[in-house]
Amino acid sequence: MRAFELDSRLAADTLSVAPLGLCQLRLMNDRRWPWLILVPQRVEITEFHDLRPLDQAMLTFELGLVSKAFKQMVRADKINIGMIGNRVSMFHCHVVARMTDDPNWPDPVWGHGAREPYGAEEGEALVRRVADAVLSS
Repeated sequence: MRAFELDSRLAADTLSVAPLGLCQLRLMNDRRWPWLILVPQRVEITEFHDLRPLDQAMLTFELGLVSKAFKQMVRADKINIGMIGNRVSMFHCHVVARMTDDPNWPDPVWGHGAREPYGAEEGEALVRRVADAVLSS
């Protein structure tokens, strides 16, 4: 059996926040929107229905935990959750915090402008804040 290995595109576009029970929690490296990614640590999963029922339940629990803590932390007006995977087939979940005054409100964040990576210190500080918010809830 192969070991789980994070897709290289997800690794390149995100910063590691924390391991959860099922998922790796990662921060999208784009300062335009507070944006998290949950990646179930399972091999050869491309769709939600590919997960075993217990993993589906665990993912739902982790999504709820993360989205609630994240919404409170960034004072978001809305949390968008997406499981799209058209460009990166490894199954992963987007948790995007939206504010009514963000750059593309109310439209989706995908396909809008160019990514703006965090500076090293800014990214590290946000990773710590997210980890504290999620892991203490």
